[in-house]
Amino acid sequence: MSRIGKRVLDIPSGVDVSFNNNIILIKNATNKLEINASSNDFDVKVENNKFSIIAKNDLKATAMMHGTINALVKNALLGLTKGCTKQLKIVGVGYKAAVAGDKLTLNLGYSKPVIMQIPEGVKVEAKVPTELSITGYNKEVVGQFAAEVRSKRPPEPYKGKGVMYADEIIQRKVGKTAEGSKGK
Repeated sequence: MSRIGKRVLDIPSGVDVSFNNNIILIKNATNKLEINASSNDFDVKVENNKFSIIAKNDLKATAMMHGTINALVKNALLGLTKGCTKQLKIVGVGYKAAVAGDKLTLNLGYSKPVIMQIPEGVKVEAKVPTELSITGYNKEVVGQFAAEVRSKRPPEPYKGKGVMYADEIIQRKVGKTAEGSKGK
């Protein structure tokens, strides 16, 4: 049995959870998320503002999905109540970002700016041109969009230039002119 799958989740007020045809539907007043529990190996209990998922057998694949589905439901509950946020930093001379409508424009040292379509349900703010805040109610979509933005110019280890997560630590390398590489 999965330890994570066994945990009982509290359903916050204003959020409704239902289970029908192997689909867990989680919704609040404005948004809804669906989680596919595609196997018939699970029972879902929703009572007294508590959510729990029960595995019907002890197979390894069932145990893995047991914990995964529980974690997805927890992320959906958090996203629909508090929202999910990813912070990005842009480091480099002339590197910057701008948001106009549903387009994100990144100047990352290429010959042309990189223009990205912001997905539905995601809000991007660039209060400072070198810092991005990506927020939304779906943690998966927010994380995927943040990863796509980062992939346009990943941070490099010599000068640390590029797009990185705000809490990311870049392992720096010394260049060829380091003290240990000089000829004798």
